[in-house]
Amino acid sequence: MSDTPTDPAGAVRRAFRGRFGCDPEVLVRAPGRVNLIGEHTDYNDGFVLPMAIDRAVWIALRSTDDGHVRVQGVDVDAVGEFSLENLRDSGPPAALEGWLEYLKGTAWALQDAGYKLKGWEGAMAGDVPIAAGLSSSAALELATARAFAHVSDLPWDPAAMALLGQRAENVWVGVNCGIMDQMISASGRAGHAFLLDCRTLAGRHVSLPAGTAVVVLDTGTRRGLVDSAYNERRRQCETVSAHFGVQALRDVSAADLAARAGELADMSVRRARHVITENDRTVEAAEALATGDAARMGELMNASHASLRDDFEVSSEALDVMVECARATAGCHGARMTGAGFGGCAVALAEAEAAEALARTAGDAYRQATGNQPQVYVCTATDGAGIA
Repeated sequence: MSDTPTDPAGAVRRAFRGRFGCDPEVLVRAPGRVNLIGEHTDYNDGFVLPMAIDRAVWIALRSTDDGHVRVQGVDVDAVGEFSLENLRDSGPPAALEGWLEYLKGTAWALQDAGYKLKGWEGAMAGDVPIAAGLSSSAALELATARAFAHVSDLPWDPAAMALLGQRAENVWVGVNCGIMDQMISASGRAGHAFLLDCRTLAGRHVSLPAGTAVVVLDTGTRRGLVDSAYNERRRQCETVSAHFGVQALRDVSAADLAARAGELADMSVRRARHVITENDRTVEAAEALATGDAARMGELMNASHASLRDDFEVSSEALDVMVECARATAGCHGARMTGAGFGGCAVALAEAEAAEALARTAGDAYRQATGNQPQVYVCTATDGAGIA
């Protein structure tokens, strides 16, 4: 989705009534996410700790019997349509019709998994910022899957649907993302983060500490995942895993890496060191949240940012400045970049009473330092994809 309406649920209802002259049969939603810690670990079979946020993709729809999907993109001011028969991958999304490719890819993944789909028509809008590291694409995929599940009477298994959303992104869209984004969009719980083992897909919800709030700090800078260094980083990790003869960097310990570091190029050592230490930090972070230790959680977030900046080299000047602005503000326990990197958002854990002031102060300081226009807001942990 593109421009972000302040009330996407209301916007899609109004657009549906305007287009079809009646109320929608159902309203579905799927949230974006912010990852508190555990970056570039998901595709290494590691651990992540995201939470679903109160920004989402919404679809108002009704079922049809003609095997077509017709969608009015409210916030992109466009209408898309495709047939469920003979869906074909048309390559990476085109600039004008990119949003429709995510719907088509999700339909293709569902059909390829053996699900029989019915058509539907509706209106769609979202308020998850594009390319900000908040998983607008996963929200779109899971909202689409939820729409198909409703009209086609499919069982809603969050993990299964998350895997199909990931397959749509990997195969149809061409982004080699891990499972985290789709899983948290499908499985979030209000008031909780989610510690996910990306190998087994086992996870547990962890309550956020009382008296804290999560602040998302959008730098206003963007990157395109398909064209960025994301896929390159993934290949680098896979090369190191192959060198150790293991399935993924999840299976390499810090001691293993240190013992054989001389066999690897310095860059390979740094890439692997980030993933290995980030996995350890993420598991510890879940325990810190569970015991209400916000200060330790903040320290782990700070260490994560340093590792992403120096060892994995996926931060940016804008992200570094935003993180420093947040840390310098009263009430901040810790801050780090979040998402794939190269632009997008940082995230801070703050004292709840100071969160709004932190958002304003850090945003103002960042604007003065960079000249960029940030979007900074306090986020609430919400439930995963469902019927509104």
